[in-house]
Amino acid sequence: MSGCDSCSTDHIAKASQQQKRVLIIVLVINAGMFFVEFAACLISHSTALMADSLDMLADAMIYALGLFALGRAEHWKNRAALTSGIFQMILGIGILVQPIYLISSNNLPDAFNMGVFGVLALVANSVSFLLLMAYREGDINMRATWICTRNDMINNVGVLLAAGLVYWLSSPLPDIVIGLIIAVIVMRSASGVIKEAWAALKT
Repeated sequence: MSGCDSCSTDHIAKASQQQKRVLIIVLVINAGMFFVEFAACLISHSTALMADSLDMLADAMIYALGLFALGRAEHWKNRAALTSGIFQMILGIGILVQPIYLISSNNLPDAFNMGVFGVLALVANSVSFLLLMAYREGDINMRATWICTRNDMINNVGVLLAAGLVYWLSSPLPDIVIGLIIAVIVMRSASGVIKEAWAALKT
């Protein structure tokens, strides 16, 4: 029996190391893409890119909390998930402020830059999505990371759609609308994580 217990412990330790490695990789990808996209949104005056860059920042925070919770007791995992959900919700609300500035300034976003960085972000999130696919049925933190990455891919497609519509219509309105939609997606996802983590903490 002790031999079986040892094998089981080794298997768990190996699985945890694999999760840690994956979380570190996606953390680096998202943190890097936050800086790239945030710089691009300032140059492009794009709400959609701003929303997507802040979502990348939220995801990097979630991955960092996932690393913190890895291997810890269940209540630590639930607290980490709750914290990441709250942080994501705050950033989602913050995204809503950007359109006010764009409407008042009447700047037309740079559709070309939106398209280029939208494609780059989609590639980065596709890599993260594939790496996290094996953990989509895992604990609350691993599920949260996978859900966030899945939503990011949807957001990236939204940025590309906004870029095309801005170029076609020569209007900032599609960028603003899609930026707001991304904010709603971020907040809806955050709400689900917060509810699940809070319910787990109360049990």
